[in-house]
Amino acid sequence: MKCFFHPEVPAIGVCKYCQRGLCLDCAAIVDDVVACKHRHENEVQQLGQLAARNLFQSKRVSSAYMRNAIFYGLVGVLFAGFGLVQYRFLGLQAMFFMMIGLFLLYAAGANYFEGRKHK
Repeated sequence: MKCFFHPEVPAIGVCKYCQRGLCLDCAAIVDDVVACKHRHENEVQQLGQLAARNLFQSKRVSSAYMRNAIFYGLVGVLFAGFGLVQYRFLGLQAMFFMMIGLFLLYAAGANYFEGRKHK
């Protein structure tokens, strides 16, 4: 690959922003990434900051899913347990509580597995 700005000189890297081949004179290192010198240095730095924010936000989302999974799991166990214990006295109403409990346990599992995707 040759430098975009100097076609006779071999490129040493590719600009993270514009994907052009750059020679040693045209390349600038910004946060361990190659950028066009005096052209795309700010844009490449902003891309790096954006990626760092996305990683941080992904971890926050993961923890929110885990909190939801714990809450739904606990409430689901309470509803299902109450339905089981009260089945003799409430009949079909107890079945309603058990169904809510099972749905909440399903939601807990769904939140848990979704949170694992964001780690």
